[in-house]
Amino acid sequence: MTNPMTPAPRSDAYTHHDMAVIDVAGYVAELKDHAVEHKFHVHDERHFVETYSLRQFWEVDLHPEEGCGGPIDLHLALEVEPRVLLAFEDAVVALPDEDDPPDKWFFPLTFNWGVPPLPNPPDLLRLALDLAGVGGVELPLEISATDSFASATEAPVRRLTIVARQEVSLARVLAGEELLCEVFDRALGVTRFLLDSSPGWLGQGE
Repeated sequence: MTNPMTPAPRSDAYTHHDMAVIDVAGYVAELKDHAVEHKFHVHDERHFVETYSLRQFWEVDLHPEEGCGGPIDLHLALEVEPRVLLAFEDAVVALPDEDDPPDKWFFPLTFNWGVPPLPNPPDLLRLALDLAGVGGVELPLEISATDSFASATEAPVRRLTIVARQEVSLARVLAGEELLCEVFDRALGVTRFLLDSSPGWLGQGE
């Protein structure tokens, strides 16, 4: 069975310019399968195409195996910029046989954790330090919070925003090497940390 991440033979790429060098849908399918191997469940998938720019967005909702029905979800989004893809394909087609393309074309990949409003929120600085140790250098995290008030006399409810941004190398996708094993391991660790901490933040069991 052909790996959907594996491109057509280089000679075909030279002779058929209408053939895509990279099967993006196949790569997204590989990412989902790989996420399952790293103990995630795939909950949902969406694919959007902007009619004017032809930019594509692939979105996948994940949660850990033990987190089904829990309050924490992981939202994965891959943005496909057509100009980047076409520039990469042109470079590959122009390469001599057996040469590899330079590693300078990338697609943004975003990890976004969904956390419900928290009546007992954690200290933001402490949380950032704790999650920095979990995500490590492989998965740098951006952590922020928004307070909302139902009315002027009620206490605020805090909602956390936790985001990690990665770059998917098109050269590594072409070579079948961009599976993000360490990144998925780190993402699982972050999700499990949030799952373990969420009962106290949500005021459960008090």
